[in-house]
Amino acid sequence: MPAKVSLHPNPAALLSEVDERLAVAMPDPQCELDHDDAWQLLIVTILSAQARDAVINEIRPVLFERWPTPADLAEASQEDVEVVVKRSGYYRNKAKAIRQCAAAIVERHDGEVPQTHDELVALPGASHKTANLVLGVAFGIASGIVVDTHVNRVSARLGLVPAGKKPPVVEKALCKISSEDDWINLSHRLILHGRHLCKSKAPDCRRCPVNELCPSATEAAVDEWKARAEREGVIVDARGDASGAPELASAPADAASEEPPAASAGEDDF
Repeated sequence: MPAKVSLHPNPAALLSEVDERLAVAMPDPQCELDHDDAWQLLIVTILSAQARDAVINEIRPVLFERWPTPADLAEASQEDVEVVVKRSGYYRNKAKAIRQCAAAIVERHDGEVPQTHDELVALPGASHKTANLVLGVAFGIASGIVVDTHVNRVSARLGLVPAGKKPPVVEKALCKISSEDDWINLSHRLILHGRHLCKSKAPDCRRCPVNELCPSATEAAVDEWKARAEREGVIVDARGDASGAPELASAPADAASEEPPAASAGEDDF
């Protein structure tokens, strides 16, 4: 990766083109935390902090088989919950948080997950990012862009935001240059793209559908961008398993007509 990436002069146009390409790969992007409803999504999101989604997905069936409702989990013992969530890491704190969250839902919201950002972030264990995710996925309410480590990394590599910025700064910048109607799907496309292709240590630049738009690309792209996008879609659908992904043409794509969007007059920096 280049040591430093300059901000793109027209980040809104760049993000629009990036999202258009990723939409070919992921027309209907899905959260990779398994859940049946808003209640389960809230709890597994709290558990997923500093843990792999795959691990949380293995914990989930046992957790909700034993305590299927907020009332059930609120009444569970700390020790019993710790045993079930131990593999999530920081299990004592997480067991306490989800028990307290369940109790708050019962006491404040009659056992139903609230549907406002303020009410969600007031629940024990629920962060701003958690609220954005639950509102978007469970209720279709766009309250912001979910900025996790993948979104932060991809945004900086593309030159959409300065590298090293905190999630609130990144979210504000991305929201400013995108339509609220796009926030939910855009969040998940960037998350999944970063998780499965634009990885931290070994990004697959050659097969990346936004290669020509990315100042951080270290290799020329192969095949056409739509073929690369379709390949990424197969990998995302398989949650990272590339064994069924189609082969691409080995020759680099002609990048002459695939230049990044030009700056528009008077475009403000964020």
